[in-house]
This record gives sequence, C-alpha cells and structure tokens, in this order.
Amino acid sequence: MQKQSHNHPTHPIGIYDSGIGGLTVAQAVSKILPEENIIYFGDTAHLPYGDKSAAAIQAYSVKIAHMLLEQNCKIILIACNSASAAAFDLMQEYVASRATVINVIDPVVDYLAKHYANKTIGLIGTTQTVSSNVYQQKIAALDNNITLHAHAAPLLASAIEQGFNNKKIINDLLEEYLNVPELKNIDALVLGCTHYPVISEDIANFYHNKIDIINGPDIVAESISQTLKTNNLLHTNNHSTKHFYISDYTESFVDAAKLFFSNGIKLEHFPLWE
Repeated sequence: MQKQSHNHPTHPIGIYDSGIGGLTVAQAVSKILPEENIIYFGDTAHLPYGDKSAAAIQAYSVKIAHMLLEQNCKIILIACNSASAAAFDLMQEYVASRATVINVIDPVVDYLAKHYANKTIGLIGTTQTVSSNVYQQKIAALDNNITLHAHAAPLLASAIEQGFNNKKIINDLLEEYLNVPELKNIDALVLGCTHYPVISEDIANFYHNKIDIINGPDIVAESISQTLKTNNLLHTNNHSTKHFYISDYTESFVDAAKLFFSNGIKLEHFPLWE
C-alpha cells in the first residue's frame, strides 16, 4: 500500500472506466461511502477498452490519471478489468505517492482466497482481461487449490453499453458465452468486467440460481472503505458531491447515469482527447 503524503479526507475518490461499466462500481462506492466526494471519468470516446491493446489502454489511463490528480483525488480507482490488467503497475508508478491506486481485480482475488478455497470457479471477461491471464496468475499464486476456468465474452460489454434493456440480445449472447464446457460444473462465476453486474440477474437465471455470482463492485467498494480507514482519509461531512465527466457525449451513458444515480449528478463533457 502506498503511503499517503498530502491527501486530505475532503479530497475526492477518482473513478474511471471506458463507459457505463464503472458506474456499477461508482454506485457501490456511493452506497457504502455516501459521504465521499466522487469524480468519475467515462472515456466514452474509446469504449470498450476490452478490445484495445495494452499499450493503448496504458496511454489512456495515464492521461486520465493526470486529469484526476489535478482534481486532487486521494484514491484513483481503475473501475475496469481490462485497464486493471493492462495499466495498474504503470499507474502506480505514474501516480506514486500523490494518491492510492486501486484496481478491481485484487479485491476480488482476495475475496476468492477467503471464501472459495478448493472450489471450481468460472470467469467471464473481455478478450483483453482473459488473454492477459491476470486472474489465472493471481489465483495460482494463492496456492489454495482454486480451479479457475476463464472464457472471453468479447461482445457482451458493448451490447450492455448500447442496450442493456434489450433482453433478447443479452440472453442470446449469454447462451453463446456461458453454454461452453469450461463453464459447466462450477461453484461460482466471477463477473470479470464491470459492465456485467448490470445483467447479473440474467446471468444468475441462466444458471437457475444454482451457483454464486461474484459481483465485483461491492467487494471493491468494501476494499476502498478499508483503505480510507487505514489511512485516516474517510470523509465525514454530509455534503458530498458527485461529478461525472465523459470524453464523448453518448445517449447510452446519460441514460445509464440517470438509472444508477436517480437523485441527479453533474454530468459534463470533458474532451480530453481533443
């Protein structure tokens, strides 16, 4: 864990993702830490990250980190599995002691270590996340006999981004991606993309509610809460602000933001790439 140098409890939590997926994490953070100020950056100009190269994701991440540091964020949360896999180490180097960088993979791996020793776990994620083998490597390092079967679901994040209310398309894709041998006879399924919790009920229904669905956002939010407590950075003032920026104006993001934060948020177009 990085040492905090000049951060203050009133400083915001910075969260970024390529689009609406990170809203699942921002919503979970807001529920568990309602008094925290939040700055969210949705890089909608480049969504989805899951089919981008690691080098491209790293370049996007550093530029977004610079913007969040200028807003004095005390934590920068990489609310995207693809970016967590591709850019976390680089982000830690870039940010250094100016903020604490948290990814969405390590808290989930820690959770699996505590609750799923000797079990068989499935995982679905983007092509970038699955091909990086980051979950496989981290789970193997636990040495507690967890068997992991990962399977890429390349079109699922985009389908959720464009039309998470279209059940036919979603269910057709779930049939395509989940009905594979490696995802049979599992005890739990990790949703290895922050978009997927939007359709977690559909995924649970596919398995007839007979397996555990590991929903990352709640686990990650709890990890952030513990980090803030450890570093004496909890914000305890009721007047919290939530400011959302997007790099390209999209109707789907606006609609999703209203759905996740019904009490209204400040949403601003921030053309970071122009």
